[in-house]
Amino acid sequence: MSETGQAPALWRQLQAGAVALAAIRAGSSGTLAIEAVPALLRPGVQALVYAALRQLGRAEALRKLLAPRKPPPAADALLCLALALAWRDEGAPYEVHTLVNQAVEAAKRTEATHAQANFINACLRRFLREREALVAQTEQDPVARWNHPAWWITRLQREVPEHWQDILQANNRQAPMTLRVNSRQTTVADYLEVLRTAGIPAVRNGSYGVTLGEPLPVQQIPGFIQGQVSVQDAAAQLAAPLLLQGLEGRPGLRVLDACAAPGGKTAHLLELGAGEVTALDIDPQRCGRIRENLQRLGLQAEVLAADAGTPQRWWDGQPFDAILLDAPCTASGIVRRHPDVRWLRRESDITQLAIQQARLLATLWPLLKPGGRLVYCTCSVFRAEGEEQVQAFLAHNRAARLLPSPGHLWPSMSRGSAAVTDNQSSDQDGFYYALLEKGEG
Repeated sequence: MSETGQAPALWRQLQAGAVALAAIRAGSSGTLAIEAVPALLRPGVQALVYAALRQLGRAEALRKLLAPRKPPPAADALLCLALALAWRDEGAPYEVHTLVNQAVEAAKRTEATHAQANFINACLRRFLREREALVAQTEQDPVARWNHPAWWITRLQREVPEHWQDILQANNRQAPMTLRVNSRQTTVADYLEVLRTAGIPAVRNGSYGVTLGEPLPVQQIPGFIQGQVSVQDAAAQLAAPLLLQGLEGRPGLRVLDACAAPGGKTAHLLELGAGEVTALDIDPQRCGRIRENLQRLGLQAEVLAADAGTPQRWWDGQPFDAILLDAPCTASGIVRRHPDVRWLRRESDITQLAIQQARLLATLWPLLKPGGRLVYCTCSVFRAEGEEQVQAFLAHNRAARLLPSPGHLWPSMSRGSAAVTDNQSSDQDGFYYALLEKGEG
């Protein structure tokens, strides 16, 4: 809110949103682009930009019809931002004529777009007059219809022919806010009662999860400051119980969380009584996030800023009973909450990341005790980062055995290659899980 208690003018939010969108289209992450927005404008701008990213394919197709010759980046970003938000009444954050008027005002008041203000005005006024016909023309363009890059759509059609449409549709919806209940402090049933008493709508989501009816600032979530709950997607909550099943009661259990930041899975392992946990991350700053999260929850782990791929620099030589490898990936499964990912990724990234994933699997496997277990997971929907990666590993490691695992989980769906007890139907991100056991001897 401003000093007068009023929300910032919409033209100012659109002005800042166009700058953020231009930065993302130039290769910046959505997180960094939004962080650069002045604090007063940031919440509103993030909502507008993320909504626009979910409709950017449609907006770019409309812009091509209105202006076949691409305008300068700043003007193009503002024009596409307005078109993405206004192309249909359903889901529009403001009345369509208001969006157009305020976008033109933003163009006039911005140095980078002032010279194109009349052009932007003409395009948007024509859009208002011919919206139905223009939108109909874009329906034949898959990128406009599904709001994903063409290569992404084609790859899902080939790899997941039964569900590719469901996945793309789910990606274009905003993700819910899901909490993980700290089983050391309370139960899901008791916490749901706390929320009910506070007048906060919520439903159970899996064995440890609660999904809120509407997102809330964490400071307003009952028990958050006291460590009763953490924010974590339902799919991500499967990692810790999957790794620890069958290892209950082993004395002196040693567990490695190999790519741990920001620490959600590390904390869940400790909440479930994992024993001695080592949490690694290559980024010292992100290691600080792990420590902050553990401190809020009253938990302790050995947190090391180190590269999991070079154990000779950090490993003490004592094998682990369990290893969690949440490997670097395309993040193609978490597009609901990070809509910039689809526009930043290139198909070649999949091959490069798959090489890195294979290297980490091969490097960490020798650190596991005979009889120990390793969970390999990625927040990806692409098979090269999931099923194909694990099958290639099994083909070269006769001592490795694949235990019943969720396999590929699609966004907002719950269909894996093999069912596990906790894998109930839920609203969740896309993930892949494989539980591997190391043979004796």
